Amino acid sequence: MAPPRRLVIVRHAKAEPYADTDAERRLADRGRKDAAAAGAWLKTQEVAPDRALVSGAARTRETWALLAEAAGWHVEADYDDALYGADEDTVLDLLRAADESTGTIAVVGHNPTVGMLAQLLDDGDGDPEAVDSLMLGYPTSAVTVFDVPVPWSRLGPGCATLRAFEVGRG
Repeated sequence: MAPPRRLVIVRHAKAEPYADTDAERRLADRGRKDAAAAGAWLKTQEVAPDRALVSGAARTRETWALLAEAAGWHVEADYDDALYGADEDTVLDLLRAADESTGTIAVVGHNPTVGMLAQLLDDGDGDPEAVDSLMLGYPTSAVTVFDVPVPWSRLGPGCATLRAFEVGRG
């Protein structure tokens, strides 16, 4: 029997406005606090990934490190530069390629992609307050937790139930 599947989608925390390149922008002080707050919240949700897909940008790497530490997660992240400029279809393709024995996957990426992906996946049957919050936007340090009742290979629009939504603020 396959384990229940969950998907955690995270937008990177607040970054500094400038660097030599956009991909090199690091987290601002507020971002470091917010990423840790998001991780602490995830710990209360009793969710832990078996796999993590993280954009190769500096701010997403830092977000992952702080979030995972605060959540008590010990999974090694798969850093993927393709996630930096990815659209929702690209992220879905990466998720659909996951081994079916994988229970929970975390994705740390950028807007507008992660916010659009969260809205795209939502089947409308989740927590009404979380659904309302999700529809208001996907700010930095936003986190959604979805239950995924279908195999990873069949993940698509309207295939996941929004369990929780939070914006980490430290």
